[in-house]
Amino acid sequence: MASNNSPENEIAHDFFPSFPMFRVYKDGRIERLRRTETVPPSDNSPTGVRSKDTPVSAVSSARIFLPETADPTAKLPLLIYIHGGAFCVGSPFSPTYHNYLTSLVDKTKVIAVSVEYRKAPEHNLPVAYDDAWTAVKWVASHAKSDGPEPWLNERADFDRVFLAGDSAGANIAHNTIIKASTATADDLMGLKFVGLLLMNPYFLGHERDELIEFIFPTSTGSNDPRLNPGCAMDELAAGLVCKRVLVCVSERDFLRERGVAYHETVKKSGWDGEMEMVEIQGEGHVFFLLEPDCQKAVDLMNRVSSFLNR
Repeated sequence: MASNNSPENEIAHDFFPSFPMFRVYKDGRIERLRRTETVPPSDNSPTGVRSKDTPVSAVSSARIFLPETADPTAKLPLLIYIHGGAFCVGSPFSPTYHNYLTSLVDKTKVIAVSVEYRKAPEHNLPVAYDDAWTAVKWVASHAKSDGPEPWLNERADFDRVFLAGDSAGANIAHNTIIKASTATADDLMGLKFVGLLLMNPYFLGHERDELIEFIFPTSTGSNDPRLNPGCAMDELAAGLVCKRVLVCVSERDFLRERGVAYHETVKKSGWDGEMEMVEIQGEGHVFFLLEPDCQKAVDLMNRVSSFLNR
């Protein structure tokens, strides 16, 4: 039996002690402290939103949400949603994200693809960026109505595509749309991005972020435009290949200033699209996921619905 002082019992890294996700021991062993609960998709939701799971690649998958509408032949705006969780936890198949996407799709009447990606620290960044891009290319493979998923072939409007995410997922969504600016025609198959929705986005400021240093060892930290978009203003202006951006921040969110800075940076970059920001007073990080029925979450959902349907 190993002693308490042996390397396999000595902790090398213990991130977010108030919200533990994982612990790394000196012998390299990783202990996950939070397991993600999952729920199955639903084909008879009381909201009238159907959902199904589908593989995207050999290593990633997605949950698709389809609203039942009066006209079953109508083409619907397409939302590609990327969940948060500090790049380390979370899933489209968790009750939190399943319920939120069901409500969002019911309210907005869009078809949504909620993307799963591989998590750090077993799969460090930039793997999550790569998985999200693979998902976008998979979605784009349906643009000529001959992809593997019938719901996308039959119901998605590929001229009205939105990228969205919360927290780390917002960071991934931003980087995904930047990558789209240099994509080939074969990658996107005519898919057109209309908007980018960033909810309580996780970007870096100038302060040190020990978690990012550990899960993104090849990055230069605050000098990396994937983490701090203000580092490359020209790339930012050219890379936002959409017409509109909405940034949602919360007054009591520890990431609030970074979201505000992103908004100001895009405005100064020379990008010629429509930039919007909404701030929710008195609320913290991703409150709309934690308390989805509170009045401020309902108000924010209405704001998001307006953005997606305008």
